[in-house]
Amino acid sequence: MTNDLIAKAAIDRRLAEIVTPVIEDLGYELVRIRLMSGKSTTLQIMADKPNGGIEVDDCADISNAVSAVLDVEDPIIDAYALEVSSPGIDRPLTRMKDFEMFEGYEAKLETAEMVGGRRRFKGELAGTEEDEVLINIEDQGETVTIGLKFDWLSDAKLVLTDDLIKEMLRQRKEAGTLNEDAFDEIETEESEEEKK
Repeated sequence: MTNDLIAKAAIDRRLAEIVTPVIEDLGYELVRIRLMSGKSTTLQIMADKPNGGIEVDDCADISNAVSAVLDVEDPIIDAYALEVSSPGIDRPLTRMKDFEMFEGYEAKLETAEMVGGRRRFKGELAGTEEDEVLINIEDQGETVTIGLKFDWLSDAKLVLTDDLIKEMLRQRKEAGTLNEDAFDEIETEESEEEKK
């Protein structure tokens, strides 16, 4: 079942029902789906590998598979652009396991209703307990751990910090998906103009 953090609106939930099996069959997980309407319509799909580290080629594979299914199902009336991306470093937290995986990192959480006189909470994630997400917040100069029911959350994302960036780079290096040589080549490569 898809929660509001993954798919907010009714159309998002319908689209999630269609694309989730396709994404999972390829070995990925749906992190978030949003149909954005403005001057043009864009379907944004955020996906990841179960242990993180999704790459551009993976996004292309997902895009091709999802496009084929959406062409058949045709749930979107207007013409639209499909964007498939990784969650990024300051990723949205949309599943219970995300709050466990990123325990110890800074996050911003928002609830649909007021909780203790507020809707926004910023602090260090402290894991989960049953159906609650735990977060350490500053309250009158003291750090306190509070529990927010997962169902109460309307938005949750990691905060971009140096520690988080270091950890993501470490994971990519460990997974062998960070090619440090490629960075050097990009910096030293001369353009055709400079060679003349």
